[in-house]
Amino acid sequence: MNYSAELKKFVTSQYVYSAIRITLATVLPCLVLAHFGILKEYFLFPLGTSFVALCDQPGPFIRRRNALTFAIFCFVFVALIASLVMNFKILVLLEIIAFGMFFSLIGVYGQRLAAVGSLSLVVLAIFIDGHLTGGNILKSLLIFASGCIWFLLIFLVVTTIQPYKLAGQMIGENYLQLAEFLKIKANYYQKNPDFDRLTIQVIAKQVGIKNLQEETRETVFKTRTIVNESTTTSRLLMLMFLNSMDLHEKLMTSESDYQKLQQSFEDSMILVNIHDYLNLLAEEITNIGISLQIGTRAKPLFDLELELKNLNSHYFELRNKQMNPDNLENFMVLRQILMRINEITKEINEIYKVFSQNVKLAKSLSTGLDLKKFMPNEEKLNIKVLKNNISLSSSQFRHAIRITTALLVGYIFSMFDLLGLGHTYWILITITAILKPAYSITKKRNLLRLYGTIAGAVIAYTILHFIHINAILFTILLLSMIMCFSFLKGRYFWAVLFMTIYVFLSFNFLNPGNVDVIFKDRILDTLIAGVIASTVSYLVLPVWEHTQNLDLMQKSAADNLIYFESVISKFLEGDFDIEDYKMKRKNAIISLANLSDNFQRMISEPKNQQKKLEVVHQFVATSHLITAYTASLSQYSKNDEKYPEIDAESWSRKIGAEMQQTSVLLHGDEINEALKMESRLEPEDSSIEDMLLKRKNEIGESDLVDRRDPDKISYLTELKNIHDILELIYDVAKEQKKVIEKYRSEEHPIPPQS
Repeated sequence: MNYSAELKKFVTSQYVYSAIRITLATVLPCLVLAHFGILKEYFLFPLGTSFVALCDQPGPFIRRRNALTFAIFCFVFVALIASLVMNFKILVLLEIIAFGMFFSLIGVYGQRLAAVGSLSLVVLAIFIDGHLTGGNILKSLLIFASGCIWFLLIFLVVTTIQPYKLAGQMIGENYLQLAEFLKIKANYYQKNPDFDRLTIQVIAKQVGIKNLQEETRETVFKTRTIVNESTTTSRLLMLMFLNSMDLHEKLMTSESDYQKLQQSFEDSMILVNIHDYLNLLAEEITNIGISLQIGTRAKPLFDLELELKNLNSHYFELRNKQMNPDNLENFMVLRQILMRINEITKEINEIYKVFSQNVKLAKSLSTGLDLKKFMPNEEKLNIKVLKNNISLSSSQFRHAIRITTALLVGYIFSMFDLLGLGHTYWILITITAILKPAYSITKKRNLLRLYGTIAGAVIAYTILHFIHINAILFTILLLSMIMCFSFLKGRYFWAVLFMTIYVFLSFNFLNPGNVDVIFKDRILDTLIAGVIASTVSYLVLPVWEHTQNLDLMQKSAADNLIYFESVISKFLEGDFDIEDYKMKRKNAIISLANLSDNFQRMISEPKNQQKKLEVVHQFVATSHLITAYTASLSQYSKNDEKYPEIDAESWSRKIGAEMQQTSVLLHGDEINEALKMESRLEPEDSSIEDMLLKRKNEIGESDLVDRRDPDKISYLTELKNIHDILELIYDVAKEQKKVIEKYRSEEHPIPPQS
């Protein structure tokens, strides 16, 4: 592992940048207040700042600004109502029901408002017993509101000074994810790879890439300064993002029959050489990503031209020594892989050229695309959307009922004070943090929260026991806050660990010598909240992932068929609509990732809810292969070469019929005879076999000609590869149909004959 690169990736990421901003925005007022000796009295100011800061989700400036403004209104309103009714237990229970339902339901409008809703419930937990407001409610609320507005002002200033910073960091993260994806793909070429493990890793990484691409697409396409400004920076960032999408597709095209490849070349070092070269390319992509995050120009780390020349030399030497009529087709496959690697290398070199920020080049840059078509769909702030989700058929409504139930149970438990806990509001905060719409996520966060809290509490207790110098404790507090906010999105255990440390240190500064009580309360409250959240998520209107499988499989199958038809149209009609193609590629990749993500969550559910797990896994794997093989075929659709030897019409009908049969079965219908007949078509590609036989005879009768042009590939090799890809797509589509037949038979088993 390149530890230097890993450290740079982390330090330059949007998460660390955001964490430092949140920490400084929260701590600087604390220092001023502490200087005047009024920090305890005005503690609600930094608290409000940190709450609003956590609502700042990545995205376009206008959406972020509006979400922060809405968050301030929600927080102050919730704090006001909670402070007014805190002495009336019946009203408090009604308040929990009203706020619990509303602030959970607004999650239907997207992740940004879901964050506002969750933190509004945390504000409710903080103010529910009046321990922070004291006797003067109005003064306390003004202080809290001022802290909230303080972060909004900082946000406005920072985004005005650095309007492109977030977009650059997010695009950079896309490249970093692609580098990790390529490293996984490279491992298929190492000695004795674990194919099953690598396939799982590839599918999981696809999910991460898709989610990040969607977030970045919204930030880039919906940010006016990025899309419409004719500045060098805005055009370059747009092009860099679009290039990352194209690079992703090129990385997907490297899909091959790796097991056959390993068997064919197990006695040579060529596959290991490919593995090493792909890792070099991954380091170059990482370098581009880090430079984008920093905001500097990227320079190549290696002489890729020389490294690629050496790789091609290894291939040609092996070809000249070992190629014969029997293994000709194996060398054709290997040659095609090297050509794909050449294409990826050219793409990376082109990205470096764009990154050089040549002003004349930048001014001429144009995507040629209608970018509005590529913007992600997001629910409009329409009251009808909220009304339509007030139904037990809505997963968000069920989640709202679960979280409201859990908060009520937690509050009632705290009223009895059975264990003499002094910070019972932590139970409600922890329930809000743990309980998520998906059971699998709730289960995972529950365990991570418990482990992180215990580990953090032990570390904090040790620090406070041995260190009594305020300057050192304050430094640890700052670092803990930064690390907590940095890890909050991706590594929840570490986020909770550092959160627990800075909470302990904060309480120690406010009320020194009370660490034993905090230690006991924090761990017990986390345990209690964890039990409540787990019980409620399992018993109260759970939404199991297997109930989503059918819809997601239908969508993935339909989008894969549309994607394939878009690619094969070039072979049929001779023209290629690049914008239409990219739209259909995007839809296929998103549908595949959604299906894969759902399957990953299903694995974490109780065994009795993992319905048809193996069958769904097979469908996910075959869907991934169809998408990847179609991406491989698309590389031939983009050039000007004609391939009349390929019976494209028959292949289109044959594969299309097979994929349509899968969709028919998924919708519970019966396959008609016409589709069955279409799928049995035999494409007339016999001329390719004749050409191949002729080439084998030539090799057998004469010595090989030592041709060493790495940028050229024989027409026969291209034809053979197109034919092989079409066969692979058909075989996988046929396998997928069998999977769905099994899926249906398990759902509606045929009764035994009497």
